[in-house]
Formats: sequence, structure tokens, C-alpha cells
Amino acid sequence: MIEYIKGQLIELTPTDAIVECHGIGYHMLISLQTFSQLENHSDVTVYIHHYLREDDELFYGFATKDERELFRLLIGVSGIGAATARMMLSSLTSEEIRNAIIAEDINRIKSIKGIGLKSAQRLILELKDKIVKGSGTETSAIFSTKDNATIEEAVTALVLLGFTKANVNKAVSAVIKEQPDANLETIIKLALKKL
Repeated sequence: MIEYIKGQLIELTPTDAIVECHGIGYHMLISLQTFSQLENHSDVTVYIHHYLREDDELFYGFATKDERELFRLLIGVSGIGAATARMMLSSLTSEEIRNAIIAEDINRIKSIKGIGLKSAQRLILELKDKIVKGSGTETSAIFSTKDNATIEEAVTALVLLGFTKANVNKAVSAVIKEQPDANLETIIKLALKKL
């Protein structure tokens, strides 16, 4: 299984990217989210979802692990294919999709091309609990600080104490905003007061 491809960005359009790695050009399908993060860069790392069917083999590329995790959650829903999931990630940001699912905002989800009422209801039904528990979210994607290892450790410790990942991420994020230089112990203590 290919985790990511790191190399030189040879070609980029709003729907496709070609990355050359050791003399091999890899073609991948991308979302507008990924396009906006890759443009203006020549050396890139693209996270891969390898899509393999009897008559089709494609690479879907993502600028972040977070976006790829959400893509995998979306294609796990009955009736949502890879093309529809890519359309969703091009229409809304990962955060907007998660918030729409948690808030059960059917109209927001239906506004995406290719998503009807039944698909929107199915998405909410199948993914709401997973997203509330933090599935499809890469913790490091939530925090943009230098010391992600300490934050990861704090989040893991709090989740092991029985709190949901979504609530923990929110509490730890608030602590980091208030005290960016807090150590592990301080992060956990302050986050516990917010949970």
C-alpha cells in the first residue's frame, strides 16, 4: 500500500496532479482543497488513496492526512463513490463537511452536486457518531504548533480517560490558544477543567 508520494510537482490542474518521484510520474485525482494547498509549491508530499477495481486503478491524492481520512469515511457510506466523495471535498472544506454532518444540516449536504436527500440522510446517519468520536480527523491537522508530539500525547491521554476525541481536540485547542508554550502536564490539567 502506498502511503504518500513525495517529489516534484510537474503538472497541476484543479482536478489532477502529476508528481515525479525518482523518474516516475504519478498521476492522481485531487480535490479543489488539495489543489489550493499544492499550487505555488514545486516540491510536494501527496497522501494517497489507492482505488482498485476490476477494470480501474486510480490514485486519489490529498495534501493532508486529515482530508484523506475524511475521504475514506465518505466512501465507506453506501451509495457514496470515490467521485462523489471527491466532489464533496471540492465543494466544502473538510471542517464544513464534518460540521454539516454533526449539525444534521441536510440542506448544506444536499447543496453538493450528486448528493440527494437520501444520500444526505444516509451520510448523517452513518457518519455522525464516527465524526463526533473523532474518526476521520488527524489530530495534528487540528493544531498548527511546532510541538505536535506533546499535543498528540495530551490528546491520547485524555481520550484514554474516556473523553471523546472531538471534545478533547476542542479543549486542547483552547488551551494551546491561551498558553502556546504549555508543557504536557499543564495542557492535560487545563484541558480537564474545560471538559
